Amino acid sequence: MTAPLPPRKKKAVQVFQLLPNMLTIAAICAGLTAIRFGYDGNYEMSVRLILLACILDGLDGRLARMMNSASEIGAELDSLADFLNFGVAPALILHSWALQDYRGGWIAVLSYAICCVLRLARFNVSSRMEMDKPASDYFVGVPSPAGAILVLLPMVVSFALPDVSPLHPIAVGLYICLIGLLMISRIPTYSFKNFSIDHENAKYFLLGGVLLVAALLTYLWTVLSVLTFCYIGLLFWGLVASRRSKKPSP
Repeated sequence: MTAPLPPRKKKAVQVFQLLPNMLTIAAICAGLTAIRFGYDGNYEMSVRLILLACILDGLDGRLARMMNSASEIGAELDSLADFLNFGVAPALILHSWALQDYRGGWIAVLSYAICCVLRLARFNVSSRMEMDKPASDYFVGVPSPAGAILVLLPMVVSFALPDVSPLHPIAVGLYICLIGLLMISRIPTYSFKNFSIDHENAKYFLLGGVLLVAALLTYLWTVLSVLTFCYIGLLFWGLVASRRSKKPSP
């Protein structure tokens, strides 16, 4: 007669350690709800929810590292959330906004979503291969949260300038494909991970941050449009800077 197996010890998990995953799940809920509002015609709320998902995406990973509660499940959950929030939701919202009556619109949606999932797969593989290396100042290609903001730019501009005629559906479809290609490109994109300022200038940085938040709360669509165009300028700057660095010195 065999002896009974000893009871398995239950591993306790502190509730606050689940907070990063809770933020990721909240971001997923925001992305799904953004799709719902998009097909209900409430496009402004849809974009706001995508912005909320971007904020939560920036918080969950940093919070997990600060709390020393990073896990493989959390990393996979974060990647799945990124695909939904930044690869699927923005494309479907734009499809509802401008492409429902355009036959090629769904092709643009598919191309953007596929580019986003390829971008995330490449990022996950490179992150695992470079775990022991210091964080680079640049991403390879446009990261998926930035891609989501970029691809929503035509809609955001239409909110800021309601009297201006919106882009033709063909132009919107081509723009969606272009942003998808930027995500899987090799263009160096500044990551801001190693961004630092002098201690003496911290007060000015904080003041600027407060003013920026106040401007976003007051003139959301105008300020967001300006910030997005500034980011496009950074893309061109990164491309030019990388080409200069590759030129042999005389």
